[in-house]
Amino acid sequence: MFTRSDDKITTTQAALFLTNTVLGAGILTLPRGVTEAVKTPDAWMSVLLGGGIVMLVILLMVKLSQQFPGKTIYQYSQRIAGTAAGGFLCMLLIAYFIITAGFEIRVFVEITIFFLLEGTPIWAIAIPFIWVGGYLVFGGINSISRVYQIISPISIFILILCYCLSIRLFDVNHLRPVLSEGILPVIKGLKSTVLIFSGCEVVMTLTAFMQHPEHAVKAMLVGISVPLFLYLLTVVMVIGGLSIDTAITSTWPTIDLIRSFEISGFFFERLEFPLLVIWMMQMFCNFCSFFFNASLGISQIFKLKLTPVIFALMPLIFIVTMIPVRMNDVFALGDAIGKMGIILFLLLPVLLSAVLIFRKKGLKQNV
Repeated sequence: MFTRSDDKITTTQAALFLTNTVLGAGILTLPRGVTEAVKTPDAWMSVLLGGGIVMLVILLMVKLSQQFPGKTIYQYSQRIAGTAAGGFLCMLLIAYFIITAGFEIRVFVEITIFFLLEGTPIWAIAIPFIWVGGYLVFGGINSISRVYQIISPISIFILILCYCLSIRLFDVNHLRPVLSEGILPVIKGLKSTVLIFSGCEVVMTLTAFMQHPEHAVKAMLVGISVPLFLYLLTVVMVIGGLSIDTAITSTWPTIDLIRSFEISGFFFERLEFPLLVIWMMQMFCNFCSFFFNASLGISQIFKLKLTPVIFALMPLIFIVTMIPVRMNDVFALGDAIGKMGIILFLLLPVLLSAVLIFRKKGLKQNV
């Protein structure tokens, strides 16, 4: 057995799993990336429009997965497109998960070194992070989901609290004028929003582990709505609080927003440190989702036990983490993941659904 037969998750856990997979480093980098692409205060529209497109594709993913109860994308893709073509698509997806997992660790390391542990070697932070993540992944999807149920409410509460306290800096004039240069800049910003929704492909494995897969549509739409709302709120608050010019030039605009005010007499007068500590836990969840799905894919495609696959992937993820040399290289890797995400995000569900429809029509005609 590649995974335990009793390793199932509830509808709520499935929604949280998707939320934690999508909600990660994007909170800290999104305002810079999307405003840099749009170059107008309408960046929030790109996030909203991108979220709507993502919801439609997720709906297609769920409907496709429900055609094969108890099967993940790694299993039913080969039944739809054949062993060779299906296996190739799955290997692309696995590579995507591995690279994204390494990217998430590297962003985590860079933030830790810059704000908390200056001068610490990258490997000294990355290796324990990977090992702790591996320990959680060993427990299976149910154990991962239980950890998410603990961390998610805390991280979301702290984030919203920070935004509520930063409302004194908010200036609605920073969000004006609306559509001053038309809709074209908003469309240009769609590309920058893809990276923040990377990981939605896990929908095609999550459905197979649900106790009630008939509720998958509701679970996945709720699961993606939470990060969509938080990303939208982040862009609005950062642009409204710092202005679009500051958001473009800042490396970590969300953190700069939280650092720009103090609360006298409060337990924490500066909230960026509790936010960073809590958000590191959130990025840990983000990483574990990608790690688990990459391990599961290799296990199911090559019919191997999950435990040795997890061990084998640890050094590979570490290598990916260490590839970027400078901060610019980290952001370049993020852009590459975004481009890869566009291809897989659209290619897998759309292509497989089209092939499945044509094959069903062919079978009916033959009958």
